[in-house]
Amino acid sequence: MVYSPRRMYRVLLPITLAYQAGSRVNNFLFDHGLRRTRRTSLPVISVGNIAFGGSGKTPLVMHLLSFLLGHGSKPALVTRGYKGGWERTGGVLSDGKTSYGTWQDAGDEPFMVYRNFPQVGIYVGRNRWISCERAEKQGFDIVILDDGFQHRSLHRDLDIVLFDPEERVTREPLSSLKRADMVLLKRTDHLEAKDRIQSLLSKTKVFFYSIINKGFLRYPEDTSVPKQKIEEKRLLAFCGIARPERFFSLLEKEGLTPLFSLSFPDHHSYPEAAKNKIIDNCQRIEADAIITTEKDVFKLGDLKGFEQFPVYYNRIDLQVEGPFYRDVLSVKKTG
Repeated sequence: MVYSPRRMYRVLLPITLAYQAGSRVNNFLFDHGLRRTRRTSLPVISVGNIAFGGSGKTPLVMHLLSFLLGHGSKPALVTRGYKGGWERTGGVLSDGKTSYGTWQDAGDEPFMVYRNFPQVGIYVGRNRWISCERAEKQGFDIVILDDGFQHRSLHRDLDIVLFDPEERVTREPLSSLKRADMVLLKRTDHLEAKDRIQSLLSKTKVFFYSIINKGFLRYPEDTSVPKQKIEEKRLLAFCGIARPERFFSLLEKEGLTPLFSLSFPDHHSYPEAAKNKIIDNCQRIEADAIITTEKDVFKLGDLKGFEQFPVYYNRIDLQVEGPFYRDVLSVKKTG
């Protein structure tokens, strides 16, 4: 499958217009007090965007969790758990000591967070207020609210929105960015786009961020692997993320050139048919290794059928301008 941004723009444009219309109604109701915002007992940092995925929310969530842990906090993640079994009913993936579910229960992104931070509380479900109260009762002292910008029914003490100036398809109009406490603007070479957004946000704190590659690991051992070792392999690359071209571009930037690439829908569950498709293509091109994303890799399970192909994945992080962290810490002090 070949990803085409232009094709995706045409497909998503009607959805965008409908979603933006709904967002305008929802924002009007909150702005005029016809819908109310509810406070929780913990300080809340919301991470969100106005795009349809692929902006770096989950890397920022993990970046913030790591930062807060390093400064003595006990953070919890509160998330909807998109496409997970607990999305409607709610559930606790981790109380910081014990795991109570799988990626199928909680969703792939919460489970990826758990794999990196087993000491963090992870609460899943549509009712974020209940999740926050659960986190407080189990001893956590601050909440990271995932994908919370449009979830205005829950009060947040710091509203962070990521935005790529080159984004063409958005859930809300650009003017909605003024509602955020701070906007993280992706670094880009298109200065005109950056200037346009900054002029729009003259009264909002704006920091620049970049997505970086932290290295490569082998699954399921999760051990670090030198890039030089992977460069020697005949690679097949695959992913099931919102912006597959970003993963493939990252590999190219790192000097890795797969012989063949496959992309699947975002949050793909990799049933046997998908796994067989990967294996069949590996055999067809005589690949001797597979590379994928951290969000995809654990969904391969016990690697049955993949025994002859080492499986590698990459881990990404964000770099954000220094003053950003001062504001993050101030939430904990005033919350």
